[in-house]
Amino acid sequence: MTDIRDLLYAEAQKVGFLLSKEQLDRFQLYLEFLLETNKSVNLTAIREPEEVVRKHFIDCLTLLKVCEIPQGASIADVGTGAGFPGMVLKIVREDLRLTLIDSLKKRLNFLDALCEKLGLSAKTLHLRAEEAGRAPQTREKFDVAAARAVASLNVLSEYCLPLVKPGGTFIAMKSLKAQEELAEAERAIALLGGGSAKIETIPLYEDMTRTFVLVEKKHATPPKYPRQSGKIAKAPL
Repeated sequence: MTDIRDLLYAEAQKVGFLLSKEQLDRFQLYLEFLLETNKSVNLTAIREPEEVVRKHFIDCLTLLKVCEIPQGASIADVGTGAGFPGMVLKIVREDLRLTLIDSLKKRLNFLDALCEKLGLSAKTLHLRAEEAGRAPQTREKFDVAAARAVASLNVLSEYCLPLVKPGGTFIAMKSLKAQEELAEAERAIALLGGGSAKIETIPLYEDMTRTFVLVEKKHATPPKYPRQSGKIAKAPL
């Protein structure tokens, strides 16, 4: 397996992070376990180690550049998949109280095993996002909800904002079309208890730019939200 530690250190330094030896070792283990498990469980379409560094690890790391997450904050990674961005954040910020939410048990089994290998703690929840948004143990319990998902922002807001406590932040990792998506999602954000939203863009490589939408949670989400997933998809707010 390719050793990505030197590359990762250099790429992280470019975006303002000095990774420790322990962090680099954990990322190396993450890479190896990800690509090995990916042979039997579909976790990522990116299979080249150098591309995992750039398109997963560095990409997720930049979230910490656009949002000052308080020490010991609770964070929900919604639709976490192979642990992006949550596990990347946890490696760099062990103080974060991380909950990984996904609807596919095989992915969560991978993440439980990954946490054990890395010597890190994170809670995994086998739930659909809208189920978590209605469950008393997770509704409005998080300082931050983050999603690196392909759903449009108005749909993603209904999945994520119900998880965030008032005063917290919803962070969506989006493409360069974020401004257009935000315009379409303003009504949904307001209905769900969100307040002001801002966009932060970070150029990573010549062929890759990451845009973040950060939404402040101003007040409690009305009890009727989130709706069932079918309604969210068919009739976005």
